[in-house]
Amino acid sequence: MNNNERAGVDYIPIKKWPEEERPREKLIKHGVEYLTNSELLAIMLRTGVSNNGNSKSALDLAKVLLSRFTNLNELIGASATELIEVRGISWAKASQIIAAIELGRRVVSEKNGKKIIFRCSEEVANYYIPLLKDLKKEQFRVILLDVKNRVIKEVLISQGSLTSSVVHPREVIKPVIKESAASVIFIHNHPSGDPEPSIDDIEITQRLSKSFNIIGINILDHIIVGNEGYFSFKQKQLI
Repeated sequence: MNNNERAGVDYIPIKKWPEEERPREKLIKHGVEYLTNSELLAIMLRTGVSNNGNSKSALDLAKVLLSRFTNLNELIGASATELIEVRGISWAKASQIIAAIELGRRVVSEKNGKKIIFRCSEEVANYYIPLLKDLKKEQFRVILLDVKNRVIKEVLISQGSLTSSVVHPREVIKPVIKESAASVIFIHNHPSGDPEPSIDDIEITQRLSKSFNIIGINILDHIIVGNEGYFSFKQKQLI
């Protein structure tokens, strides 16, 4: 019996499948690289859902999710509210997915962060476009650099619609002083896909520039990420 048949009327939970077909057992026996995206997601979900006439295994749910969000990039950018719109995805399962994705992001950041040297705005943009372009909410981050332009740390300052009230110089300066950064780069995304700065973006940049000039910390750039492109305040001589 194949997986499609299992998804039909004769529903069989994964734990009753032949051992060699179960995602967890395949991972342990053959390695993670042998699993499909659906199988990896099924392991993350842990269990399926059992309803009268509409039971689904974890693998069935995983396939529905990937179908709903088209690809992994869209799934990565989905909010908990969007995830629970999929029948069978509870708040608990949505939280599991979001937590696992965020953990993966942090692992990559910790592994690569201190090795990265940004020499120009284009290098910063090319690094962050894949990480930020599919997010559903705006995120404002500050990248802390040492005297050789090596990344010390990246700090998330705010999430949601950006205004001068939520991106306050005090909150941005705090981690900069704590980590003894020599310079900083501001970066945020536009979920609309258009990287052109808004009036708020310009006001925030000007306000931060004045504050950082006072404490003697150099702002190398403020970059806005869109779907495929970016806007650099430095390249446009606005900073």
